[in-house]
Amino acid sequence: MLMQYVWEHRLWLQEKMVTNTGLRIRIIDPGVRNTDAGPDFFNAKIEIDGCLWVGNVEIHNRASDWRRHGHNEDEAYDSVVLHVVNKDDAQVCRTNGEPIPQLVMPCSAQMIDKYSSLVNAKVELPCRNVIKSLTSLEMAEWIQALAFERLAEKSKRVTDLLARYHGSWEDVCYVTLARTIGFGTNSDPFERLAKSLPLNLLHKHADSLTQLEALFFGQAGLLDNRKGIDADPYRSQLCREYDFLNNKFSLKRPEGLVWKAFRMRPQNFPWRRIALLAHYVYGGFRLMSQILEAKGDEDKLRALFTVKLSGYWSNHYTFDHTSTEQTAAISRSSIDVVLINTVVPLYYTYAQQLDCYDWAERAVALLEVLKPESNHLVEKFRNAGMRIDNALTSQAVIQLNNAYCVPRKCLYCEAGHKLLSLK
Repeated sequence: MLMQYVWEHRLWLQEKMVTNTGLRIRIIDPGVRNTDAGPDFFNAKIEIDGCLWVGNVEIHNRASDWRRHGHNEDEAYDSVVLHVVNKDDAQVCRTNGEPIPQLVMPCSAQMIDKYSSLVNAKVELPCRNVIKSLTSLEMAEWIQALAFERLAEKSKRVTDLLARYHGSWEDVCYVTLARTIGFGTNSDPFERLAKSLPLNLLHKHADSLTQLEALFFGQAGLLDNRKGIDADPYRSQLCREYDFLNNKFSLKRPEGLVWKAFRMRPQNFPWRRIALLAHYVYGGFRLMSQILEAKGDEDKLRALFTVKLSGYWSNHYTFDHTSTEQTAAISRSSIDVVLINTVVPLYYTYAQQLDCYDWAERAVALLEVLKPESNHLVEKFRNAGMRIDNALTSQAVIQLNNAYCVPRKCLYCEAGHKLLSLK
């Protein structure tokens, strides 16, 4: 990875650019980075011993990787005009046996030390000082790029769901919402739960909140332990309803669902969130239509998700825990999370599918007016000198952490790039 980076950004030592046979090399154009199959860089322009070559460049750690990867038998690599390596342990040839010029790329010890200090650092943000040194313009461009990168990833998930549900936006909205109200900790089990109960089945019983809750809690595996159910008439009723509906529809339950509630506020317990999901389906699920009708209006969108649980769940956090304190089914900050992770990706993907930029603008505008998320990741980058005033920026730093900091992809990060480029 470091070698590709050095090549792409021309960070080699020019005075030592010589082939393994002693021919002087001058790089006119390193080419365009290839992210698909084939040589690493396309359309490079390289002068070797005074002769101009135009073609592709392949980069390996060891020269012997050429044969190990089968390039010597792949005509797609016959267009390679220079093989760049870290260790010269073999001669490489095209499929016709013609040798390919080979370069052991010289890289400064300072560059290697900087790279090593970044990817092997024990501290969370070894680039902290560089982040603080970025200009407001550099920071704004970086934040924008990261935010759209995260939006694109979320949009890919929505697009995949569209294919699964044959273009049904309501089904996509339902599964996306279910994943969101898992709030990270329980997102995967919530998504699997929703996929096990398609809307066309739920709509058959959308006029009965009890039956909807029976379906959700039963499929979630939260009705399996029936010890003491006689002391809880409502739970006993849900068990009877689920047994009937399970037999009627031959339901297939997701395997291995693990629900987490440790170190979680009671109002965020999975039991409460499942009851909330059932409430959103109650009366028929047409949330996608309502989200589109709101056209990005924050107040109208908030009203869609502001609900009050009634009956049993108005004063229960679990089947065994009764509370005298009635709390909102979903807090304002939790609705922010729903808007960020459900509405915004749906708007953005809708814009792509309809080729209508207005919806993308609404998605970005919503992120710009919403408050930033409040979590340890956001605080980490705020303490490093990043100004985080809205959800667009907090989404950007979450992307920065997850896609670059955690996997140590410092070479592709703005701060890492600047640090490596410093003389």
